[in-house]
Amino acid sequence: MKVIISFLIPFIGTALGAAAVFFMKSTLSLKTEKLLSGVAAGVMCAASVWSLIIPALETGKNKYHSLFICVSGFVAGVLLLIITQKIVGSLEKAQNLSKNFSLIFAVTLHNIPEGLAVGVCFAKFLSERSQASFAAALALSTGIAIQNFPEGAIISMPLKSEGKSKLHAFIAGALSGIVEPLAALLTLAVTAAVIKQLPFLLCFAAGAMIFVSVDELIPDSKQKEGTNIGAIGFITGFLLMMALDVAFG
Repeated sequence: MKVIISFLIPFIGTALGAAAVFFMKSTLSLKTEKLLSGVAAGVMCAASVWSLIIPALETGKNKYHSLFICVSGFVAGVLLLIITQKIVGSLEKAQNLSKNFSLIFAVTLHNIPEGLAVGVCFAKFLSERSQASFAAALALSTGIAIQNFPEGAIISMPLKSEGKSKLHAFIAGALSGIVEPLAALLTLAVTAAVIKQLPFLLCFAAGAMIFVSVDELIPDSKQKEGTNIGAIGFITGFLLMMALDVAFG
């Protein structure tokens, strides 16, 4: 039961962020968006290193075997995101989707590897049944929830500015995060059948998350040069996630 509850933590973070639409009167400023994108990227990169790659490297027959497995998984995760983005991009052009719908679709898409990462970490806990592995998985889930908070707001606020009701905007923002617990559950079910592939899957999730950070979040945090607020956000998010992992782990 505690695993299922932990799966919901990232979704709760998204929903709380989306709830900002009930309290804020206008859309997020560009400076705020850059800061939040930077924080999200920092959290995801730190989570990938501390919660996924390092635990994966600590397994394996020797350091070279571990390195090969981790590099293979990392590259596979990146390739999957590249292929998926190309498919989604083609669909967006063909359907002539609105900017806000494309934003919701993009956020929902990059929530999938986050759910996958949470699912793999909890699969590791179930295979080891150690308090340390549960704490590490909980730290990852909490860190992702923190970076999901701005994502919920980034979706709900523009919808409100477009003329949608506050409730409509909130529901759309919150639902963008529902794919995370669903992806975590699916990953947990699959990983249970291939438990020996955990190092590969951990790095697979890390590759997907870092790709999203480098390809989407970091560029968003740097739009319209002239301020280093995005870099400050990245450092803040990275240190926050690192502290969470050390404290829980």
